[in-house]
Amino acid sequence: MIPTPYELRHALHSYPELAFEEIKTTQLLESSIDEIARFYQVDLKIYKPLSTGLVVEYSYGENNDEYILFRADIDALNIKEQTDIKFKSKNEYMHACGHDVHTSILYGLLLDVVKNRIKKNIIFLFQPAEESKGGAEKIIESKFLDRYNIKKAFALHVTDEYPFGTVATTRGVMFASSMEIIVTFEGEASHLAFPQYSKNALNALRLFLDCLDKIPRDPMIPFIFGIGKVSAGRAINIVPDEAKLEGSVRSVSSEINLEYFQTLKNILEGILLITKVSYKLDRGSFYVEVENDKELYDNYVTVLSQKFDVVDCGMKMTAEDFGFISKKYPSLMCWLGTSKGKKFGLHSPKFLPDDDSIDLGIKLFKTFLEM
Repeated sequence: MIPTPYELRHALHSYPELAFEEIKTTQLLESSIDEIARFYQVDLKIYKPLSTGLVVEYSYGENNDEYILFRADIDALNIKEQTDIKFKSKNEYMHACGHDVHTSILYGLLLDVVKNRIKKNIIFLFQPAEESKGGAEKIIESKFLDRYNIKKAFALHVTDEYPFGTVATTRGVMFASSMEIIVTFEGEASHLAFPQYSKNALNALRLFLDCLDKIPRDPMIPFIFGIGKVSAGRAINIVPDEAKLEGSVRSVSSEINLEYFQTLKNILEGILLITKVSYKLDRGSFYVEVENDKELYDNYVTVLSQKFDVVDCGMKMTAEDFGFISKKYPSLMCWLGTSKGKKFGLHSPKFLPDDDSIDLGIKLFKTFLEM
């Protein structure tokens, strides 16, 4: 029995899995796509270049060796769901960024392509680990896609920032480059009554925060350094010998992020000289910017405007690892509006696009495919 896109979405939403742990998700996709191939007697080649996720090759059998790539992300978030739907998550995780919808859209496109014997060569990339660990980068690094002559690539992302049916995109950089920053200060502990015997890691962290506010920035260049987590100390009466800061840099380009990383290192060297507290500066996930190909944008925006309410959203400080794909192939990515009045935002435990968002997404992908 071939699942419908809605049925697939419900199954995925009920059992979400984190980055590179999408084992059941991958198995469900593979079995469903195998069933499509058998029922419609179509040769769909299924590959697994990484431990999870799938690359599905559809070729219509003529001499044209050019391929179009469509991508959907399949991983979930470490968020406890707060909805009352029947297909609510049955574990501690949640598809709070709509990846269950993205996956079902791509699956629905594949089903439509097979049913109608579309005369295009297509790569369907069901990509793991978008939220963390850089699944798209690892796909590119595997060089698996190099066997194909991929001429263009497409992706979408659902959001309740825009009304249902709105397509939002822009020419050039659409999503920011993102770099996770982890700073650990390591001093020496002592009793609070004898601070002269300590090296106070918390004071070093406080000095670091003060310095961050004084770094000169060009107000015309989009830039954010957001700090999400700070911790220090072991007990109420001990001078902290360890303090830790975790944050994320967002900017218009990966080059700006790397320059800022070096600036942070220079500041930390100065703090070491002043406080004698040592430090470790680590870089976590690092995503390059998502850049929409200008020619693709110009070619498609007029056609999209005939079928959707299209808005130019400009650059967003949201990050997306589709950027690694956009650096390798001419690419176009869009927001797909899902709001019917309520707005919770991405990564909210209440974020829940309606099922008919899948139909919209399939329509959007088919529009890309028709040109």
